[in-house]
Amino acid sequence: MFHRLTLFDSSNKLDVGTIDKAFYALQAPIECYRHSSSGHCAVHQWQWTSSDGAKRLTNNPSECVFTLEEMLTQLSKKNQLDYVIQSSALPIEKIKLAVFDMDSTLIKAEVMDELAYVMGIGPQVALITARSMAGELDFEQSFRQRLALLTGFDTAQLSAINDTIELMPGAQKLMQGLQEQGIYCAILSGGFSYFADHLAHKLGMQDAFSNPLEEVDGKLTGKVKGVILDAARKVELMEQLRKTLGLSLNQCLAVGDGANDLPMLNKAGLGVAFHGKPLVRQQAPHQLNNVNLDALLHLV
Repeated sequence: MFHRLTLFDSSNKLDVGTIDKAFYALQAPIECYRHSSSGHCAVHQWQWTSSDGAKRLTNNPSECVFTLEEMLTQLSKKNQLDYVIQSSALPIEKIKLAVFDMDSTLIKAEVMDELAYVMGIGPQVALITARSMAGELDFEQSFRQRLALLTGFDTAQLSAINDTIELMPGAQKLMQGLQEQGIYCAILSGGFSYFADHLAHKLGMQDAFSNPLEEVDGKLTGKVKGVILDAARKVELMEQLRKTLGLSLNQCLAVGDGANDLPMLNKAGLGVAFHGKPLVRQQAPHQLNNVNLDALLHLV
């Protein structure tokens, strides 16, 4: 088995010797170690191989047996620490396809909520959004419910709202780095096409898939054109892109924050919950909670 541990230390206080001792206890000879930075965050990366994939160590004071990941989880609770352990039967492949959720992932806002606030029903819609992203409500049902409340919204206001939306810190740097490496980048969003298309163009991404809004006489009808892009559709689209590009799943990165992102995070070779909701942090393969988006460049 081939392994790579990437550790992001936002506190810059981690004693790296603690990790080195763990590897010694694992009897896992380190083949490569790198140290760099991402903004104000120290980045440490170890690569090693194992014959059986076991990642166990003995904690001498208590004579308990912990996995490497359990030890890192304990460290992360005491420090501003994020980590990703990648393991593969074959050498870890370079990422060639990266797909992203939009709302609260590439941008700070939940766009539907922003439209609702303009209409004066922000708190009502935001509550439904929060419950949906937390996995408490069915996404499609909650989407239709929220969109119906936006019936009559003047589409002439979309441009002004789009101008106020802020990128998630590190988004621009991330996309620049991914493009320099020739990685195909796409938005897979349950949000609105007007905003996803503008964002993809702004960030130089190759594609964007989302929900086109139906409008009549410059007013939203409270419906979308076609099938709603939900969690299952995100997986389908990622698979379509992967097969079109002739890639393996291990060459795919998926990033999101909400419950409707979980299926694609778990399907991709590298699925990362970025500042995810509690449920997503529990169920996603990997999570980053303390760093900016450009930290992902250390994983590709």
